[in-house]
Amino acid sequence: MGSFSWKQLELGLVLLYAASFYAVFFQRSLHLSHDYVGRLYGLRKGWIAGRLNDISDPQWRSFRDNLPILTVVMGTFVTIANFLRYQYGLKGRGMSLLWTIISLCYLVYLHGACVLFILAIGSANYFISKTFVESRYYIGILWGFNVAFLVLNRVYEGYPFSLFGQRLAFLDNFRGTFRWHICFNFVVLRMISYGWDYYAAFNRRPFDLKRHMQRCEVCSSGKTCYHALQEKGLHIEKYSFCMYMCYLIYAPLYISGPILSFNAFAAQLEMPQKSYSLVRICFYGLRWCLAFFLMELLTHLFFYNAFAKSGLWWQLSPFQIFIVAYGVINFMWLKFFLIWRFFRFWSLVNGVEAPENMPRCISNCHDLETFWKSWHASYNRWLVRYMYIPLGGSKRKLLNIWVIFTFVAIWHDLEWKLVAWAWLTCIFLIPEIVVKSIAKTFKATSALGEIFSYELGAMSGAVTISCLMIANLVGYVAGPSHIKLLISRMMEKEARFTLAAIFFTFYVAVKLMFHIGDIRQKV
Repeated sequence: MGSFSWKQLELGLVLLYAASFYAVFFQRSLHLSHDYVGRLYGLRKGWIAGRLNDISDPQWRSFRDNLPILTVVMGTFVTIANFLRYQYGLKGRGMSLLWTIISLCYLVYLHGACVLFILAIGSANYFISKTFVESRYYIGILWGFNVAFLVLNRVYEGYPFSLFGQRLAFLDNFRGTFRWHICFNFVVLRMISYGWDYYAAFNRRPFDLKRHMQRCEVCSSGKTCYHALQEKGLHIEKYSFCMYMCYLIYAPLYISGPILSFNAFAAQLEMPQKSYSLVRICFYGLRWCLAFFLMELLTHLFFYNAFAKSGLWWQLSPFQIFIVAYGVINFMWLKFFLIWRFFRFWSLVNGVEAPENMPRCISNCHDLETFWKSWHASYNRWLVRYMYIPLGGSKRKLLNIWVIFTFVAIWHDLEWKLVAWAWLTCIFLIPEIVVKSIAKTFKATSALGEIFSYELGAMSGAVTISCLMIANLVGYVAGPSHIKLLISRMMEKEARFTLAAIFFTFYVAVKLMFHIGDIRQKV
């Protein structure tokens, strides 16, 4: 009873501190945005209380500006596809042909004549998969081909048609409204997924479905979970060119995902998902609308991203730099949350369930492993299936993370700041991996031992969050060229108290996360 009362008291104090922190944080954020409003880039006249709106992030600005037409396109495609599905009883082959045609129309609008590049590279990958699947070098050929085009597409900025002769130069006037080589990063992931899943099916790798159903609540209830769809494989004839091309350019998930494996996609095109009822899908859409309004409120009141884009961070005090950094990472989380859930909603309405990309709030992650499982979660699953496990899994974890995060950086863009971000993340991840492996061998046998373990966990979590903030400051605010300046600002005498207060705040935040986890376990 005493222990229970102590935990209740701690929870009350933690909640009080959290409320006080956010009150100060939002107050300072408002003043900061007001004081620098005339020096910030990317602000536009807003619609809330006559305030300016921060649309300095090009990705968010593009999505927000095109949202009306995207909604019309979604409604039109959903109506056509579902009407024809139920009118003519279309399944795998029929739906793949239908969605290939619909998606090609969508791609022609987006990329114009550049669709030819997508079809050519995609067809070449299909040819490689079918031709070399029996080769002992197949996996190397598959990866080499895709990584090569991932880099070349960026180096040549999507290849001007004039590069292939002056007779084709006129096609450069019809390149569409959206750069094809940006979206193609996702197509690369799908090409690798198809090649790998086809290789597994060709070699008939077994999947113990009965054993899986005994441990999986979803599958034991009569539904099929994503893991089962991904792992149990398909008949070899399902790996056809039409199904493959449909998977590469499937309109709802083409621009930004979420990413799902070829096996999972083809299985749901044959038999639509049953995990989400119509009511649940409608509620999912309503939650998205509420989250969108929250984003509008955030960008009208606080100009975090504009500070990062305007390069004014070095003029700020250490606490103000923290405000900008924490604000930017929350802005990014909400931005991707909205973009990915919009396209996932579109896919759900069409009967294809993709993994949720943001299953957990960013402010409820106290270790790097949990963070990466909850940030772009479908990409994390892809990396685990097609890179982490083939590279040796947990047996070579300390080496694997360097290969994987370097690929993640290159996949995003060819920028040194992203490579610096990736390697910093690896450096910060190594101690966490080592500590976790040691912690597994340690088991508290007394009340004092439990308290020590609890406090050590909170301290470790605070260190992890600090490292995550530093990595994101380098990757998305200061950049690697300003690391020395950033360190010197944070090492100033006036910054010491601020850094101690920030660390203590992270320590309290981790304790709040522990309490939230305990409450969820009881529920």
